[in-house]
Amino acid sequence: MTVGTQMQQAISSCESALASLHSFALETQDQTAKQMFQNLGNQQQQILDNLKARLQYIESQEPQYKNQ
Repeated sequence: MTVGTQMQQAISSCESALASLHSFALETQDQTAKQMFQNLGNQQQQILDNLKARLQYIESQEPQYKNQ
């Protein structure tokens, strides 16, 4: 498995976790839990943004990993 493929899998997993956190935040009536899920979602979004930036860097340095 290439680095590009591993990065794509990590990004997909991160996006899935982010979607779950958004869903939990919308579904709960507990305001404390809602705030916690929103905060975790914000942190997860930052992680996702960092992973995507890293993938772009990898693709620019190693074109063979692009669109695998």
